[in-house]
Amino acid sequence: GTPNVSTATAVREQHGHDESMHPCAPPDVVVWPQAVGQVQELAALCHRCRVPMVPFGTGTGLEGGVNAVQGGVCFDLSRMDAIAELSLEDFSVTVEPGVTRKALNKHLRGTGLWFPVGTVGMRGV
Repeated sequence: GTPNVSTATAVREQHGHDESMHPCAPPDVVVWPQAVGQVQELAALCHRCRVPMVPFGTGTGLEGGVNAVQGGVCFDLSRMDAIAELSLEDFSVTVEPGVTRKALNKHLRGTGLWFPVGTVGMRGV
């Protein structure tokens, strides 16, 4: 519905670039799925219609990966921000793709653990 979909120019331009040197290449539409099932349905629809899909997290990448050079649908995953499981014993945490490093560290505060910048292996739900 409307609060989860936008074709507004400003929103599309915000989602059409990151921190890289590449010029803005906005998608045709931005959607904010909030559950895995919604992502699956949207991806299936895009696949059937041969429409490019562009994932968007925070827009802080340096590679131009969010640039929608062929248009398409931008999946802004920021609303999928649940921390599903934390295991202190094996130092693992399962998160949805919208969980930021800062949010995770806030959740971990008081456990003796933290997720430093540049850490690899963050596994999503």
